[in-house]
Amino acid sequence: MLWMLVKLLVFVAVVIGLAYGAGLLMDSGQSVGLRVLNMEFELGPIQALIALALLVLAVWLVLKLLGLIIAVLRFMNGDETAVRRYFMRNREKRGMDALLASMLAQAAGDGKLAIAKAEKAHKLLNQPQMTNLLIAQSAEMKGNRALAEEHYKRLLSDTRTRFVAVQGLIRAKLDEGDSDKARKLAEKALAIQPAHEETQNTLLQLQTQAEDWQGARKTLKVKKSSGYLPRDVYRRRDAILALQDSDRLAAEGNMTRAREAAIEANRLSPDLIPAAAAAARALVAQGKGSYGARVIKKAWKVAPHPELAAAFAAIEPGESPTQRLQRFGKLLGYHADAAETRMLRAELLIAAEDFPAARRALGDLATAAPSMRALTIMAAIERGEGADDAVVRGWLARALTAPRGPQWICQKCQHVHASWQAICDNCAAFDTLEWRDAPDSSGPSATQTELLPLIIGSLPGPKETSADTPDTAPEAEVLEGDASPADEAAQEASAGDEKSSEKAS
Repeated sequence: MLWMLVKLLVFVAVVIGLAYGAGLLMDSGQSVGLRVLNMEFELGPIQALIALALLVLAVWLVLKLLGLIIAVLRFMNGDETAVRRYFMRNREKRGMDALLASMLAQAAGDGKLAIAKAEKAHKLLNQPQMTNLLIAQSAEMKGNRALAEEHYKRLLSDTRTRFVAVQGLIRAKLDEGDSDKARKLAEKALAIQPAHEETQNTLLQLQTQAEDWQGARKTLKVKKSSGYLPRDVYRRRDAILALQDSDRLAAEGNMTRAREAAIEANRLSPDLIPAAAAAARALVAQGKGSYGARVIKKAWKVAPHPELAAAFAAIEPGESPTQRLQRFGKLLGYHADAAETRMLRAELLIAAEDFPAARRALGDLATAAPSMRALTIMAAIERGEGADDAVVRGWLARALTAPRGPQWICQKCQHVHASWQAICDNCAAFDTLEWRDAPDSSGPSATQTELLPLIIGSLPGPKETSADTPDTAPEAEVLEGDASPADEAAQEASAGDEKSSEKAS
């Protein structure tokens, strides 16, 4: 409203100024004399200005007429569009100016002006592909989703702009939260340009979120064929997708195909721990326990892991602790000094009730690198050797605030997961979980359980073991369902805490 008032005031001022100037010229008494051939003309000031304006107009008309004559001559010489270009030249110039203004406004972030100039260019130019795209992009920048979608749809009819139009519609559907339609549009976009990396990534993400594992495997293959994935990364991610597809088939009750998918996942990536465990279970279900053991051993050579030990134990669920010690012997020969191997060896020896050997197997893990599991195993050893309840509870009290040890942690957001999965629960990233220690999972507890050793007992000093006592106990794993001192000690942790709290009161 204020701008309209300013324009009106300026217009009135200009009119008043012109009228005042014209009055001064008329009152000046000056004149202009013209001689044309033998004729003389004397013009007043106003007449002279009018004559000058008519002369300029005449010159402009002559130039335009000359341009038309030249266009007609070109048309007669075979240039069929010469006359049309002559009449459209001014219109095209104004259209190009509007188009440039729209692009500059878009670059400056002024979506409203960009849309207005683009619509003007759309009316002046016969270039619907260019102007529709510019309007759609400007509307998308401004947040006018409906207008952007309308103009993107107009671009679908032209093969040159179809891919860009589909890309724009994908973004619109993602903004609306309609991931199903976005996924279908991404599939069409990939069919148009299979080598487009951004489309591949978008489609792969949408397919994994929708748990379309078969479709994701096809997209991953296209991505690898385009040269965007190294072979080893491709095989690992393909194995993860095959493993997820195995879980889906198992949930649907198709166990035969589920087992085949799990075995294929292990074949693609033998060092993928969840795939190795799933393949071993599948092979055992097919009556091929020896092949399952081979799969576990191959993965264990790469990195020891509790899931592998559990899968190896499940191959022979009915064996005794002594038999299990013998069967696990070769497995524990790999990475014998690793913390996981030492703790597993100690657990197996506890199950066989060989507590001195279990203490030697655990070594100094409970003091040099204390973790919840190592301290709980130490409590079980103390219990098995007949130590006082105060000593056992002292170890368990330390376990309550000790680091958890290695866990499945997302590399991208550092979120800790209870079990492995293909997609992070926190950031939805694909294939980002790794087995490692959390940054810092220890510290004082809310109930001050770190003070429990002062209340319920102190830890014993280091026990001397005979140097000539050989550690010849065979190596195995705890049977599932067998009650061991470690299990009983862990079950008493909460009861010990309650008693300690009562004593403190």
